[in-house]
Amino acid sequence: MSAARMQTCFGAWIAALTVVFYALPQFSMYSWAVIGLSGAAAVLVGIRLHQPSRKLPWYLLSAVVASFTLGDTTYNVLTDYLGYDNPFPSLADVFYLIVYPMLAVALLVFIRVRSGTDNRAALLDALVPTAGLGLLSWVFLIAPYVHDADLNLADKLVSIAYPLGDVLALAMFARLLTAGGRKPAALTILVVGVSSLLVTDVLYGLRQLAGSWAVGGPVDSGWILFYTAIALSALHPSMRDLTAGGERTDQAIAGGRRIALMVAAALIAPAILLVEDLRGEVTDAPMIATACALMFLAVMLRVAGLMQSQRITAARERTLRITGADLVAASSEADAYEALKKALAAIVPAGQPWSHHLLVVDAKPGTTTGLVGTRRVLVADEPAEVSAAFAGFTWALCAEAIASPRKPGEPRRHRRLYLAADDEVLSSLEPAFVALMTQGTMAVERINLTAEVNRRSSEDYFRALIQSASDVIMIVGDDEVIRYASPSALPVFGHTDLVGMPLRRLIAATDHAELDHLLGQVRSGKGPRDGIDLTAISGDDLLLQVECTCRDLRDDPAVSGLVVTIRDVTERRRLENDLAHQAFHDALTGLANRALFQNRLEHAARYASDRRHEVAVLFIDLDDFKEVNDTLGHAAGDQLLTTVGERIAAVVGPLSTVARTGGDEFAVLLEQVDAEADAEQIAGRIVAALGEPIEVTDATGATHLVRGAASVGVATSAETAGITELLRRADVAMYGAKTEGKNTWQRYEDEMHEAMLRRLEMRTALNEAVPGDQMRLRFQPIVDLPTGEVIGLEALVRWQHPARGLLGPNEFIELSEENGSVVAIGGWVLREALRTFAEWRRADAGGLMRYVSVNVSARQFRTPGFVDQVREVLRETGADPRWLLLEITESLVLHDADQVWRDLGELRAMGVRIAIDDFGTGYSSLSYLSQMPVDVLKIDKSFIDDILHSRQQMALVETIVNLARTLDLAVVAEGIELEEHRAALVAMGCPYGQGYLFSKPVTSEEFQSSILTKGLS
Repeated sequence: MSAARMQTCFGAWIAALTVVFYALPQFSMYSWAVIGLSGAAAVLVGIRLHQPSRKLPWYLLSAVVASFTLGDTTYNVLTDYLGYDNPFPSLADVFYLIVYPMLAVALLVFIRVRSGTDNRAALLDALVPTAGLGLLSWVFLIAPYVHDADLNLADKLVSIAYPLGDVLALAMFARLLTAGGRKPAALTILVVGVSSLLVTDVLYGLRQLAGSWAVGGPVDSGWILFYTAIALSALHPSMRDLTAGGERTDQAIAGGRRIALMVAAALIAPAILLVEDLRGEVTDAPMIATACALMFLAVMLRVAGLMQSQRITAARERTLRITGADLVAASSEADAYEALKKALAAIVPAGQPWSHHLLVVDAKPGTTTGLVGTRRVLVADEPAEVSAAFAGFTWALCAEAIASPRKPGEPRRHRRLYLAADDEVLSSLEPAFVALMTQGTMAVERINLTAEVNRRSSEDYFRALIQSASDVIMIVGDDEVIRYASPSALPVFGHTDLVGMPLRRLIAATDHAELDHLLGQVRSGKGPRDGIDLTAISGDDLLLQVECTCRDLRDDPAVSGLVVTIRDVTERRRLENDLAHQAFHDALTGLANRALFQNRLEHAARYASDRRHEVAVLFIDLDDFKEVNDTLGHAAGDQLLTTVGERIAAVVGPLSTVARTGGDEFAVLLEQVDAEADAEQIAGRIVAALGEPIEVTDATGATHLVRGAASVGVATSAETAGITELLRRADVAMYGAKTEGKNTWQRYEDEMHEAMLRRLEMRTALNEAVPGDQMRLRFQPIVDLPTGEVIGLEALVRWQHPARGLLGPNEFIELSEENGSVVAIGGWVLREALRTFAEWRRADAGGLMRYVSVNVSARQFRTPGFVDQVREVLRETGADPRWLLLEITESLVLHDADQVWRDLGELRAMGVRIAIDDFGTGYSSLSYLSQMPVDVLKIDKSFIDDILHSRQQMALVETIVNLARTLDLAVVAEGIELEEHRAALVAMGCPYGQGYLFSKPVTSEEFQSSILTKGLS
């Protein structure tokens, strides 16, 4: 009977007995005994049928089933025939309890066979769930017995023994599952059986504690499944694989399911502790701490093992790299073999016994070359030569390779390289061994192929190379007539009938002298000449750039002439010229770049020094170029740069050098100036030319007129120590022009250098202004013009410079914009202004003020997270968002409109109000007012100054006020200094204003004492 049929019959038999057990409870003792003994007998049948290499664990499993059955039978006899009511402890418990050590020993044998004794990683992986589930067993199954005062010592010991036996079985069971390698079907069936036993025991223990246990219930089906699974596992043919040994895989890497299981097990202890704490009484703290400690130690040991494995892997990878280099350098098979031996010695762990052997035999005809494969072999199954070399070893790794013959007619060689060591060592070395053998096989093939190529370096092979060469190879006699020309002459010269033609006819007349010099040098014995550039003439009378090489082989009988090799390098020279041009010219404008400008300046300076005249350098930097890039895009910016370069070149003429030295910076070299006024005149013409509008196209195709206005710095070589000083002076002069208001030029003066140093010092000092607590606030009231009541105030910043004293914003704000410190300064002003205003609002005198106005620069507003910063400052200071008015420039609202308007909308949604400062001085975009997300317009002081004397200015201010009233916008007039100004503004309906008429900017103490307390007259 086949094994499959036997399993089917046994399963049907057990199913029938199970039906009898539940259907006829009066015969349950007999049917139960038959079920258990049938399982034990089936295991013995499986042992006899399949003859496993190790029978002990299977005999133990048969004994486990039999002992369990004897325990059940004894229990039934005591209760059914002798009249005992749930006898405990009794003789039945003896049979039950010996089940667990026998089951543990059986599983341990399987573990040793499948994964050896040194798989620490699998052991640690098994320890974590064992500790977690063991803790559960303690809490729910063991602890109740320990704390039960109604049980005597014997009752407690026996009761505890059952869950402890389950924990022991669980430990072996988890260790078996974490072993690497293929899982045979018999193992899967065995897993089902042992799992059924453990689950059923837990359910039995819980029912016992609850006092609801009764024979014949559904829990008994779990033990039936245990008996059946043990028997079916023994009857399955794969039961031999569980004790067969053989190949072992390396330590398995924990997969997702195993990690998830260990994580869940590790969380058992804190979960139990949490539950007991919620119940108000932690009773199992020592056991919870013990379980946590065990799991922590297991995890730490596992991590240490992984680190050790990583170090070993890194060392082996380093060995593979070094061996790869040795194999590349190997010139013979013996060298390659020595390199492999050296690598094997390096990868085998220190202190482990090992040996290697190389077996070489003739390969079968027709076999292909290369690595056949690697495998693990039994030493006893290999040829006698190998067995003798590996006496004392059981297993070995074998790599087989077929090598090509070294000489024609030789057979291919079949090589086998063996590595013998302990089984565990071989498992860890196998991946590195495979990689080494692959490299070694490739090295041997390369060595043999090189030998074959060298062997074929004969006259025929050389002729074949000549026929296929792309260079034109010619043999020329002493009369300089061509005696041989290779076929490659056709694509180069357009024809192959060169034999009998003088060599000079192929070379342009302008290079005949160079050709004669080349041939003369070679004939005179001065050695070969390489890489001489000549101009050749093709069959179509086209000129070619060729590279000519000549060798004197007149003494070689096979040649008897000069060997001239000609290579067409026309395209290469064209590419080299293009690359040289790109190396010294700007790709966008085509102008000279910084390197070429520097080179020409050095030559011009030396020439001017010899002839005692001057050179001039002009540095040109576009004003506000970043705004073009930001608003219209980089494509428009590139168009602007190209046009600027063309205009500068047109102004200075072809005899001067114009260079683009970076970004929006240009430079001009005037190599000879007769007077200082010449350079200044050209600078003025450049400023005028760039001031004319330039038409550019944005990404949408729309055209725009922009200005290329620039600042120009002029410096000459008079009284300079060198070109470095000349360039520095031009740069300083350019920055001086920017300081003077841009769109102009400046000639270098010594005072400019000092000003630049002061400017640089100020820029540097600004970075420490906020951290150094050097910023100060001043406040100017904003009043209701008809009543004179103070309704708000504007916070203005001052800088208490350590050396220069108190500085106004005109002296440092522009510098702070340049170096970015304006962001930190603006943040400080916002925080301090709101903090101070919040304090005043809480005071009686300041309760009538509605808001504080704070200026925000465009750079600060565009800083990512500005809206969140405002929200955080409001939270810190406890200020109401309605107390804050942010003043922004008109240009900020028009640039980057989408993002800026979204941020403004978010601020207004918070309750913060927005004002446009200096309205009308920017783009005068009155048409946008109906759409702008703003609340207040602040009319610039320049409009207010002239309203008493200019009807146009009065009408303009009145128009702004009426328009703002129509759009429901508040209006604040700035710079009111005269009572007449105030009266005129009140007459036209302007509600609010500020200026020296009411108060100059004052400190917080002055504001509080003079204005909040006394009010404005």
